[in-house]
Amino acid sequence: MAFSASISSRVLHSSAACAHHDRTQIYRPPCQCRSFSPFSNVSFPSKRIAVSQQGKGESSNSCILASVTDISVEKSMEEFQLPNGDLWSVHKFGGTCVGSSERIKNVAEIIIKDDTERKLVVVSAMSKVTDMMYDLIFKAQSRDDSYVSAVDAVFEKQKLTAHDLLDGDELAGFLSLLHNDIHNLKAMLRAIYIAGHATESFTDFVVGHGELWSAQLLAAVVRKNGMDCQWMDTRDVLIVNPTSSNQVDPDFLESEKRLKKWYSQNPLKTVIATGFIASTPDNIPTTLKRDGSDFSAAIMGALLRARQVTIWTDVDGVYSADPRKVSEAVILRTLSYQEAWEMSYFGANVLHPRTILPVMRYDIPIVIRNIFNLSAPGTMICQPSVCENEDNQIVDTPVKGFATIDNLALINVEGTGMAGVPGTASAIFGAVKEVGANVIMISQASSEHSVCFAVPEKEVKAVAEALQSRFREALNAGRLSQVAVVPNCSILAAVGQKMASTPGVSATLFNALAKANINVRAIAQGCSEYNITVVVKREDCIRALRAVHSRFFLSRTIIAMGIIGPGLIGGTLLDQLRDQAAALKEEFNIDLRVMGITGSRNMLLSDSGIDLLRWRELLKEKGEVADLNKFTQHVQGNHFFPNTVLVDCTADAHVASCYQDWLRKGIHVITPNKKANSGPLDQYLKLRALQRKSYTHYFYEATVGAGLPIISTLRGLLETGDKILRIEGIFSGTLSYLFNNFTGARSFSEVVAEAKEAGYTEPDPRDDLSGTDVARKVIILAREAGLKLELSDLPVHSLVPEPLRACASAEEFMKQLPQYDQELANERKEAEDAGEVLRYVGVVDAVNQKGTVQLRRYKKDHPFAQLAGSDNIIAFTTTRYKEQPLIVRGPGAGAQVTAGGIFSDILRLASYLGAPS
Repeated sequence: MAFSASISSRVLHSSAACAHHDRTQIYRPPCQCRSFSPFSNVSFPSKRIAVSQQGKGESSNSCILASVTDISVEKSMEEFQLPNGDLWSVHKFGGTCVGSSERIKNVAEIIIKDDTERKLVVVSAMSKVTDMMYDLIFKAQSRDDSYVSAVDAVFEKQKLTAHDLLDGDELAGFLSLLHNDIHNLKAMLRAIYIAGHATESFTDFVVGHGELWSAQLLAAVVRKNGMDCQWMDTRDVLIVNPTSSNQVDPDFLESEKRLKKWYSQNPLKTVIATGFIASTPDNIPTTLKRDGSDFSAAIMGALLRARQVTIWTDVDGVYSADPRKVSEAVILRTLSYQEAWEMSYFGANVLHPRTILPVMRYDIPIVIRNIFNLSAPGTMICQPSVCENEDNQIVDTPVKGFATIDNLALINVEGTGMAGVPGTASAIFGAVKEVGANVIMISQASSEHSVCFAVPEKEVKAVAEALQSRFREALNAGRLSQVAVVPNCSILAAVGQKMASTPGVSATLFNALAKANINVRAIAQGCSEYNITVVVKREDCIRALRAVHSRFFLSRTIIAMGIIGPGLIGGTLLDQLRDQAAALKEEFNIDLRVMGITGSRNMLLSDSGIDLLRWRELLKEKGEVADLNKFTQHVQGNHFFPNTVLVDCTADAHVASCYQDWLRKGIHVITPNKKANSGPLDQYLKLRALQRKSYTHYFYEATVGAGLPIISTLRGLLETGDKILRIEGIFSGTLSYLFNNFTGARSFSEVVAEAKEAGYTEPDPRDDLSGTDVARKVIILAREAGLKLELSDLPVHSLVPEPLRACASAEEFMKQLPQYDQELANERKEAEDAGEVLRYVGVVDAVNQKGTVQLRRYKKDHPFAQLAGSDNIIAFTTTRYKEQPLIVRGPGAGAQVTAGGIFSDILRLASYLGAPS
């Protein structure tokens, strides 16, 4: 260790000579050099303006310093204002962009052609150089003598590149610096060789040299081409606080001070900065870890408040899916910051999430561009409003892209002893942390009966053993039933910021997977709703990716539409079509032509498509007497549009009775109308048989749960071979609201009056309280599950007191309702005394072939007891989801979500017709 101490002593002695004058130096080197040491607290802004050809022991000549007084420096710093804002653009060039001398010339040409007034360029090490530097560390600490020849190989690579690019004084200056660096590297590697170990600081110091060399070379080439510029060692400027072995947090305040000081001494309009490297607050060299150069560019962009940060790479931009797996994948013109986060997490070729944070603070766009294809516009990552302004083809699809992660395994920890036991999840993931495994995804239902999570397959054995050991006592006692491993899994994630405000996305996603015969092992979706994540078998992953991609990125389809019932639901749908139709046509080649609109009295017909901006006005001005037969013939009769769909937005039984005739004629039918599917069983069976035999489609997702993916989820389960055992749910938004607010000392009539005043009930609340609407939804689901039930077979608990069912008016009913509050108040008290709540539910008991609509009691930790507002919740118990039901929850009523559910069915029809998966 004597040699290591000698090295430390010499570096410290040299550093101290510079540090003595640290606060009094002003420098402007024609080419900077470094002799930083992780051994000492040197202030990196102290620099040498020339390098002497020194031998051992000549550290006294290491610095030529131009001194001024401390007062002068402080005064000049106070007066100096760092120019920032839109004057600056920031570019980052990765290792492949500067991988050869020819590519470095191309980068210099791009910099010179950029007409921004001021530009800062962040550059990575040449391709493979960083790997070579890490290899030096590995060999040295392994006491492998070949590290010496490996250092020489690094030297030769840089020297040959310099000879290709430079000449004269620039070449001589760079080679002098390079020789000095290699000399210092060999000394440090020798110390590591003797110690047999490299600290993180040593490693960061060594591997950062690749960026230093690239920055100096590129700056010299730019100057050679006539543009004055200076290179920046970002260890002088970027100060970060290490938080873990793989993360650092930038100190923006200190970094901004140091940038101001650096620029006051180097006030040039073009700066070439090193990526990847930085310093700690103690001026110890460090790195920015994974994707560090991208992070450097983002931090510099934020410090300068730049107008844009451009990341140059070797791809045309961000794709909607991996083009190696989906040949139809398209370049996304824009992404929001949040969408980029999600896609990068799930393995898409996007920036690391931390790269986005600095620029997001100041709404600075990031553009991903291909240096090898300058004609490609690339992908802009920015705020959603900016994205839409920048993108002439505004993308309104709720899903922006899909990403996958392969080679995973699922671990399922389950048992009745988990429910309500604090610390269970902490114990599970504490055991995972102890073995150093990375949890990719977590899925847990609110009942807490099981916790399911995905880890890399190479780590699953260690995780399973750790969990078996940690919970051995609970497993032996039966409190936990199993720690099960499901190998050979992949994750598929759908990402899009607009999924949060677009009903029907999950329905479309799971329907696409079901039609591709893909079985979903697990599902996860955060409350932000930026992504929906599913776990599938590894062998199904590519097929699943292609299925969902083709469903959301639809092929060209022209559909002639007729809208029946332009009331609240139908009118909202027409407004949604108006807002979306043009974008669908431009972006996805889906041409939705509304050829007719009919109500009960008037109808409006058009040969080329109704102007949806004025449909209400046109219906009043040019409407004719409604005739459903004529309406149907008109919509179907235009031979320019071979695909015809009638959308029934009414609750009319007569309109529903026409479905069979329409399907027989080849007209597709989409509806939220419950009458057909809950009407006489023989008519329903004929309708479904006809639809199955024909080439026409009959979609009715919105009949149950509005825009929630209830029917499509049920179909997905059935189509993948699952067997339904029980469906139980709160199907009425009105009744959900009533019993969520029927608490404390409030009377039931008071809550009903409040709901009526707020518009949550029908004009006559008895239509809601009777339970008939819930009964129809239960019948629809029961029949979907294969039960042959009539509406009359269902026992329905009506909440309308018997004496009030014959009231002449809603007003009379509301006036007398308080007289009957006591019965429900007693039921509530009994439930509360038992630690339970009242909920009005519908149940499909597929095992016993029956259904019910009733007022039931649930424990307060049950998912049904945890609803808020007017949300619906439906639980599917199947042979696959037997112990832990599959739960769908969300808003199940309202014009917007119901219309959105219908719209989703229209787009689903378009995908069936134009882009079958």
